[in-house]
Amino acid sequence: MALIVLAADKGAPGVTTAATALAAVWPRPVLLAECDPAGGDLAYRLPAVDGGVLNPGKGLLTLGATARRGLDPAQIPAHTQKVIGGLDVLVGLTHGEQAAGLTWLWGPLGRALAGIPEADVIADCGRLGAHPQLGDLMAEADQVVLLARATLDHVAHLRERLSISKAHGVVVIADPRSYRASIEEVRRIVGPHVGFVHGLAHDPKGAELLRGQWGGRLDRSLLIRTARDLAGRLVTR
Repeated sequence: MALIVLAADKGAPGVTTAATALAAVWPRPVLLAECDPAGGDLAYRLPAVDGGVLNPGKGLLTLGATARRGLDPAQIPAHTQKVIGGLDVLVGLTHGEQAAGLTWLWGPLGRALAGIPEADVIADCGRLGAHPQLGDLMAEADQVVLLARATLDHVAHLRERLSISKAHGVVVIADPRSYRASIEEVRRIVGPHVGFVHGLAHDPKGAELLRGQWGGRLDRSLLIRTARDLAGRLVTR
């Protein structure tokens, strides 16, 4: 189906939270893939479907160990895990040093994720720039979405990144008190460099609820309400 990459420039403002929130409300079958070469923390953030902990050693590490002779979409489900709520996740590396032995992986991984026939894939790629080989994965994406806060330094870095990347859109992590104004200001500044600019609420309480039992309080949070709107917009694109 579709591979949607989420990433950011300097600071990586809430990429993992945004990716998790989007996957939680995605209107079609979806896999959340942690593809940050610097290492991720989904295994420590999200409880497993049985209420226990995810296995940090099962995911991208085990997939990489079996994929040196080729990587097929059909291989990926054997390396995924389920979290509470039923979401399938591909847990990423546990620390950045592991990426040194997997420089060959990112292009084949992107092709395999994009080729999964029964689900969309939301890929959390963290901060761009430190690992150029991540561009091989991004080249396979149907949509590349960059996240930024509505501050001068973040928008300045965003404009630079947009000038050298194939990003299709921008998501503004916006303060609820100035939500629409922040999105419009970023849209004005980036201008024609990008296809769309949408928003996602900066909601620390909602982000904390994502780490526990998913239920009514989370569903009513600003984070999830704006994530649901964003998911609908991305799917229609």
